[in-house]
Amino acid sequence: MARLNTPEELSDFRQEILSKRDPDNPCISVCAGAGCVASGADEVIKAFKEEIEKQDLTAKVDTKGTGCPGFCEQGPIVVIYPEEICYVQVKAEDVEQIVAETIKENKVIDRLLFADPITGEKAVKESDITFYKSQERTVLCNNIKIDSKSIDDYLALEGYSALGKALGEMTGAEVLEEVKKSNIRGRGGAGFPAGRKWEGTRNAKDPVKYVIVNADEGDPGAFMDRALLEGNPHSILEGLILGGYAIGASEGYFYVRQEYPLAVDNINLAIEQAEHYGLLGENILGSGFNFKVIVHQGAGAFVCGESTALMASLEGRVGEPRPKYIRSNIKGLWQKPSVLNNVETWANIPLIVNNGGEWFTKVGTETSKGTKIFSLVGKINNTGLVEVPMGMTLHDIIYKIGGGIPGGKKFKAVQTGGPSGGCIPEGQLDLQVGFDELTKAGSMMGSGGMIVLDEDTCMVDVARYFINFLTEESCGKCVPCREGLRQMHRILTNITKGRGREGDIELLEDISETTVEASLCALGKSAPNPFLSTLRYFRDEYEAHIKEKRCPALACKELIVFHIDPAKCQACGMCLKKCPADAIDGGKKKIHIIDQDKCTNCGTCFEVCPDKFGAVTKISGEPVPDPLPEEKRMIAKKSPKKKK
Repeated sequence: MARLNTPEELSDFRQEILSKRDPDNPCISVCAGAGCVASGADEVIKAFKEEIEKQDLTAKVDTKGTGCPGFCEQGPIVVIYPEEICYVQVKAEDVEQIVAETIKENKVIDRLLFADPITGEKAVKESDITFYKSQERTVLCNNIKIDSKSIDDYLALEGYSALGKALGEMTGAEVLEEVKKSNIRGRGGAGFPAGRKWEGTRNAKDPVKYVIVNADEGDPGAFMDRALLEGNPHSILEGLILGGYAIGASEGYFYVRQEYPLAVDNINLAIEQAEHYGLLGENILGSGFNFKVIVHQGAGAFVCGESTALMASLEGRVGEPRPKYIRSNIKGLWQKPSVLNNVETWANIPLIVNNGGEWFTKVGTETSKGTKIFSLVGKINNTGLVEVPMGMTLHDIIYKIGGGIPGGKKFKAVQTGGPSGGCIPEGQLDLQVGFDELTKAGSMMGSGGMIVLDEDTCMVDVARYFINFLTEESCGKCVPCREGLRQMHRILTNITKGRGREGDIELLEDISETTVEASLCALGKSAPNPFLSTLRYFRDEYEAHIKEKRCPALACKELIVFHIDPAKCQACGMCLKKCPADAIDGGKKKIHIIDQDKCTNCGTCFEVCPDKFGAVTKISGEPVPDPLPEEKRMIAKKSPKKKK
């Protein structure tokens, strides 16, 4: 295809692509996101292509590797259009049957359908699956429909139509006005209004300006940006070009984690394809607008998610933040006005330009508009990416979409906002998800991590874990963050090991206040949140650890011991065989006991004891019963049942 020189040529080319595609012909879409690839998606795609060729169906059936549709734990996922038949956990050996029965005979294979874990009801279509029913997918919706390596697939679904509209019908100021009307807030952190940020850069006097995609996704358990970059890279690229046009920039950057090789490959390919079609580079679509894009791979430092640290890294310097006496949208990259937004924010821009800012405001709360993508992980039945309208309650996300807590366990809290976020307890489940609502509850939106915790989770240990992460990731430039977090981690570790002392809680509060007030950047200012939120809602657990040397959740190793109940032990020998410390004494028909001096509290005996016996128990804050004397350790032989 030759270079497209006008918006009209772009529109004509789109129609040409569509004219060559019969919407009634089968299309096999296989998730090729990183999660599904790890589960064998590449083998499934290869098997489909070989079987389609073997059956001489290549001209009639399209097979493509697509982006992540969200339901990660059920991968590899296969969706067959136009019927939208969805198969989960597909293996290469299933392919022959799918082609023979579903493709050739239009039959549904029952065993490959998703079954609701609660009702057992099976869903034929993707949209019928409980995980998707309550979602509102405007950004993620095309991931399963597009070959992530094909610009033609993106064009066929109205891709780059927003760019054609902007360059053909709108000025940069008009594009900016639509973004302002939408009230979209940045999806990567504090939720600053994107339109206000862009306006500051556009109005800056310096003629050299930059736009940047923050794809330095470092939150534990978060993979929203990765899924978008891998599955629909052109949507982010189009948004970036529109941003450059709106503020008057001629150069843009992708700052991507080096740990995302598939995302890096796909965005580089997208840039190459867009340049080939004349959608990027010099005189885009004959408009006189020039724009180039450069991909930079970050080394994985969490602090580089902070705007000034990211820009320092882009400049080739150490990724450390600087004081924001002047905001980066006025003096940013190389001291030039720079707009930095995260992947999800940029992916929304083409939708806003195409549909108008007012369209975007129809969804959401008063102060938080549009939809938001979350990575729903942890102690939850349905794990994956979810896209929901702002204002949906935590309860609906966790129970309607997530399917509740596995194993009949009780919900305890949900951690939102990444390592610097906070934990929200059961009593706040009716909280509407929004930037301001989560902040008032002691947490934050962040980039969209959502980790569900059940009754077996120790909240003191949760705070210790996240403070430890932030301690390791602190750049060390300022004392309040560097030393404050180190001391907080030391005190929290002592508490979880039974070495907590009266006054530790008050000391942690004092350090938190100093860290929040005196730290240089947002990492330090928000770092105490894991402690402050868990203390706010679970103070009783802190007091139990310190005053009673007891872990209510039976999770802190140093505060629990394992005991074998003589009344339940059946001398099966499982704990004896599996104990790595040789701390269990027992024999045939002999009640087993644990030598507490040798026991390392690893919990192996608890895990391997058969459920039907349940002889191994956890004890915290209580004395361990004395072991039985030798003469009482023999298990009484049960009398055989008399035959009637």
